[in-house]
Amino acid sequence: MHRGKTLPKIVTKSAMHRLSHPLRLALIAGAFGCLVATGAASEPMHGIAMHGAPRLAQGFKHFSNANPVAPKGGRLTLGQLGSFDSLNPLIVKGVSAVGVREYVYEALMVRGPDEPFSLYGHIAQTIEVPPDRRSVTFQLHPDARFSDGQPITPDDVVFSWSLLREKGQPFHRSYYKNVAAADITGPRSVSFTFTEDNREMPLIMGLMPILPKHRISPDTFERTGFDPPVGSGPYLVAEVDAGKRIILRRNPDWWARDLPSARGRFNFDEIRYEYFRDTTAMFEAFKTGTLDLREEDSPDRWATGYDFPAAIDGRIVKHAFDIGTPAGMSGFALNTRRPLFADKRVRRSLILMFDFEWINRSLYNALYTRTGSFFERSNLSSSGRTADARERDLLKPFPDTVTPAILDGTWRLPQSDGAGFNREQARIAVGLLREAGYELRNGRMIEAKTGTPFAFEALARSRGQERLMLSYSESLKKVGIALTIRQVDDAQYWSRLKTFDFDMIQWNWNASLSPGNEQVNRWSSAAADIQGSLNYSGVRNAAADAMMDALLQAEGREDFEAAVRAFDRVLLSGDYVIPTFHLKQQWVATWPTLAIPATTALTGYSIDTWWHTGKQP
Repeated sequence: MHRGKTLPKIVTKSAMHRLSHPLRLALIAGAFGCLVATGAASEPMHGIAMHGAPRLAQGFKHFSNANPVAPKGGRLTLGQLGSFDSLNPLIVKGVSAVGVREYVYEALMVRGPDEPFSLYGHIAQTIEVPPDRRSVTFQLHPDARFSDGQPITPDDVVFSWSLLREKGQPFHRSYYKNVAAADITGPRSVSFTFTEDNREMPLIMGLMPILPKHRISPDTFERTGFDPPVGSGPYLVAEVDAGKRIILRRNPDWWARDLPSARGRFNFDEIRYEYFRDTTAMFEAFKTGTLDLREEDSPDRWATGYDFPAAIDGRIVKHAFDIGTPAGMSGFALNTRRPLFADKRVRRSLILMFDFEWINRSLYNALYTRTGSFFERSNLSSSGRTADARERDLLKPFPDTVTPAILDGTWRLPQSDGAGFNREQARIAVGLLREAGYELRNGRMIEAKTGTPFAFEALARSRGQERLMLSYSESLKKVGIALTIRQVDDAQYWSRLKTFDFDMIQWNWNASLSPGNEQVNRWSSAAADIQGSLNYSGVRNAAADAMMDALLQAEGREDFEAAVRAFDRVLLSGDYVIPTFHLKQQWVATWPTLAIPATTALTGYSIDTWWHTGKQP
């Protein structure tokens, strides 16, 4: 990519104040950048936490899960399902190769792996925020460079914000529209002022990827292609076999290699991603030593599939890593944009017909745990917990939104004996469908007024998803509902998801101990109408919107947790998702080529901190 047409000019502070108030607001909302004072009144800091103070003091040497003397060298080969047609992970169009966003581009700051949500200096050496967090100022590291040797300047930071706000992924556009003004305040400093109270925005800006203005044309930014991108990260794109393979090589001149945020990390000379069309082929590649590592998500395979020679003789090691972050929600997203799923009673009946105990026993060796919260496995979950006074105050304006049993903590997902048919739950499901205008005729569920059969399609990306959906369809048949499963290739799958062209999909909504603005992209009424957003269920719920506002504005940890639990109760009460299951640990199998640090972070294992042993598979 090359430098071409520039983005609109930044408006000066004096020019801005000469405008009328309405025009000033319009310009702030519509222009890419506006130069105004931030009014920051605090000291520069080495890090920032969403709530409280960052755990690591200024001058820390390295992150706890990194080995500062880990040797450099060797190759790491990983497997990836699907295909790719682009090296640009920052746009809606196309499917980008993995690794580019993670290893080629860098953000202003990096996350602390042992904290709910703390950031530490990287491209930005320091961060400065006032008590109300209505602005943020970053002081750039004097050594920060792109891989072509050009220094990273405040102009690059403003350019990145402007470009991504206009042409980036939906979540970028949603986040960065909350910036009212950009101010280059010195040779190495840049400030952002925000349009509204949103205490997460300084951290959101800290995680913004920084792009080289001198190498990118806004006119061609949204085009897919395979031109090697220029970033400031530890790796360079070395080779690309379109749709099949991408090879990243460690940049020996990486500017940040000696920073505390990087020490002991990014140890492999080469990272190679091999793409596979299905999980079976990818597992076979791991068995032969083509792949160094496999993160296992199949309990059936974990229990019975590692019976080949290398696993039996101990060359392959199976690891179970504890993880301190929430499991999130794994389940089937029902697209409520479809008239079939507009009625909550219909959605509730479909939840009742998912027989977890039977599926877990017959498909997964009973190794899964049922997911009953969008923040499962953490104190952010509302499951089994009575709403406290803070939650009830937040929910008071929406008295009929939360199911009483969910409010008082007595609600549980239906359970069965695992025999294959839960008659009691089926009876309740049929009753709900009857209330919604359906009836059974000759063994088929029919809409009474029109005679239209109750039938829908589930979109599957893999054979594993197809297998689960087929099992679910057997349960639905018993109440006359026809579920068709359509497995499509990777390109078609992502294309249909971006345009919400599906009835039902399987999805995993990952969660952290500090959920924030990403929830807006997943569940807000505004995101429901934005193609490419992650609001796959099409949720339009005023209470959910209000709870998201509350969690974003919370200053103390107790208020924040109460807002998240109230939000959880609203989503559960909406029956937008058929909850499935999750694993209690991270399962990873490795060849002896890989060494693992002694300490695992709160967020689980991290390949970034591993290194090559020098051994062969």
